[in-house]
Amino acid sequence: MAGPRKALRVVAAGETKPPPQKPKTVTEAADTGTTRELLVAMRSRIAKAVEDPNTPARDLAALTKRLTEVVRDIEAIDAREGQEAERAGPVSDEAFDAAAI
Repeated sequence: MAGPRKALRVVAAGETKPPPQKPKTVTEAADTGTTRELLVAMRSRIAKAVEDPNTPARDLAALTKRLTEVVRDIEAIDAREGQEAERAGPVSDEAFDAAAI
């Protein structure tokens, strides 16, 4: 479920961090987001249900188990992206060998 990449923009003078973005809803993430965005939206939705005092006690065990699973899935995506970023680090240029062509 790869979504569109975020567009790059020019950083304004004195700007230190990107402006905060409103998190996507579960529906928005399902329709146009990445797998990670969908999991983040689900995590928020499940967490709200767990904290809701009107959530039936019989549902809390399943909700907390699912919340833990979603958090692990997000962590796995983040770890995988971190490893990919490390592998794609700086590469030194080698001398060009025209005879190799």
